[in-house]
Amino acid sequence: MAAPKVLVVDDEPHLRVFIAAVFRSAGCETATAANGSQGLEKAREMRPDLVSLDLMMPGEGGLKMYRGLREDDVLRAVPVLIVSAVSPGAFAHSLAMLRASLPEGLAAPEGFVEKPPEPERLLAEARRLLGGALHGD
Repeated sequence: MAAPKVLVVDDEPHLRVFIAAVFRSAGCETATAANGSQGLEKAREMRPDLVSLDLMMPGEGGLKMYRGLREDDVLRAVPVLIVSAVSPGAFAHSLAMLRASLPEGLAAPEGFVEKPPEPERLLAEARRLLGGALHGD
């Protein structure tokens, strides 16, 4: 089986490197992007199996990228793991607002991990979203 492809999108360079390294340690192929527009472009190039996405980014933010993923016929079904500094309660509120703003039938993000992310939590969510074990298990 091919290594799962994970796209890590975060405006904080140290977190981008850290999260990508966690996924690589589990046998994933990774790519990174510093903002939403770059992330959407890379997603279209690589067709990832999972997207790790920060919501709070300057410029082309995470919410705009998320909408772009969900509105793309090819990328629509790719699971999205939100990795954000917002608290779970604030995320639930943001999620309700996001759901209300999405066109009918577009799904909300499948997973959430609060920053700073713990490697075990990232990988547990990735396993759940990818439907099984990662290669590093």
